[in-house]
Amino acid sequence: MARRGKKGLSAEDRELWSRVAQSATPLDRSRLRTGLPEMPGAKAPPKPKPSDPVGDRLPAFRLGEKATQAAHPQQPARDLSMRLAQAPVRMDHGMHRKMLRGKLSPEARIDLHGMTLSQAHPVLMRFILEAHASGKRLVLVITGKGKDRDEGGPIPIRRGILRHQVPGWLHAPPLGALVLEIREAHLRHGGGGAYYVYLRKGR
Repeated sequence: MARRGKKGLSAEDRELWSRVAQSATPLDRSRLRTGLPEMPGAKAPPKPKPSDPVGDRLPAFRLGEKATQAAHPQQPARDLSMRLAQAPVRMDHGMHRKMLRGKLSPEARIDLHGMTLSQAHPVLMRFILEAHASGKRLVLVITGKGKDRDEGGPIPIRRGILRHQVPGWLHAPPLGALVLEIREAHLRHGGGGAYYVYLRKGR
C-alpha cells in the first residue's frame, strides 16, 4: 500500500484558523516570569529605599535610663513609724507615757513572726477577741521587722509586709471597735518589730 503524502490545510481550515488568530490576545511574557496573574489596576509595592533603614527611625534607648532614682527607698517603713508616733493619743496620757517607756508589762503577747498573711490574720483576730473578752488592756503583737528583700527590680518589694499589715487589721472591723491605741513597742519589748495594742474596757 502506497504511503499517502502530506496533505495541506484546506481553504476552509485556513479561513477558520484566521478567525481564531484575529480574536486571540497576545500573551505578556513578563507574566510568565512571575507566574502570577496581573490584576487590573494593581501596582507593584514600592521597593524600600536603601537610604531609609529601620534603625534610623528609632533612636537607641535603654529601659529605665531616665528614671530619677536607681533604687526604691525604704520610705514606707519610716512613714509607718511616723504615722503611729504622731497619731492622737486616745488613752490616758500618763499610762501612754509609761507604755512608750516600756514601764508597763503586756498582759498577753502573740508572735506572728514567720507567718504568711493568710495565716496571721485569723490568729491575730482570735488573740485580740479573746484578750478583750478576758478583760486584758495591754497586749503585745510581735511581727518582726522583716527582711530587706528589694533587689532593685521593676516592682519594689516592701520591707516587713506583715509589720505593715497588722495596724490595718487592728483598725478594721471587727477589731477596730475593741482597739483604743496602737504604738510601736519599746526596745525591751521588741522595738519596731512589735506593737503595743491597748484595748478598750469590756462592757
